[in-house]
Amino acid sequence: MATEISKRLFTVDDYQRMAKAGILSEDDRVELIHGEVLAMAPINPPHNGAVLRASNALFSIVQNRAIVSVQGSVVLSEYDQPQPDLCLLRPRSDFYTSQHATPRDILLIIEVADSSLNYDQMVKLAIYAESAVPEYWIADISNDCVWVYFEIQEKSYSVTRKFNRGVSLEPKFLPGCFIPVDVLLP
Repeated sequence: MATEISKRLFTVDDYQRMAKAGILSEDDRVELIHGEVLAMAPINPPHNGAVLRASNALFSIVQNRAIVSVQGSVVLSEYDQPQPDLCLLRPRSDFYTSQHATPRDILLIIEVADSSLNYDQMVKLAIYAESAVPEYWIADISNDCVWVYFEIQEKSYSVTRKFNRGVSLEPKFLPGCFIPVDVLLP
């Protein structure tokens, strides 16, 4: 007689309790995706350099119009707490010390993809769209370009654009903040 095996999915509350109990530490490179604690790829020098360059540029570009979150957590649903490489958040006086940012706080998420392009274009793209993150960019290191996704219809992004070096992008909810593609790539 076959026994059916089912997974026990973790909620964001479970995940946060694991961190508080020391089961997960700040050094663990993990995120909660669809109720599963997933290991993230190690950060190699091109990825690290791209995140550092982009964060340095974004602080001066957005100034006080947004909070720049670097590899911090966002809570998207009961079962999703990813750690995007970069996130532009609505300004809050407490700088999100009382709770993690949620979709209503997010202006833009940027993932830097070196070895993770497929994951970022499939899994992350889907959860960001399903959660109504208004705009999602992928800095694609391998192809030296930035993919831009926006306009959510039926829980998916309906517009996809590819941009190469030499142009600047203006986030939909940060008019007048022009981000050069070049600062998002190593």
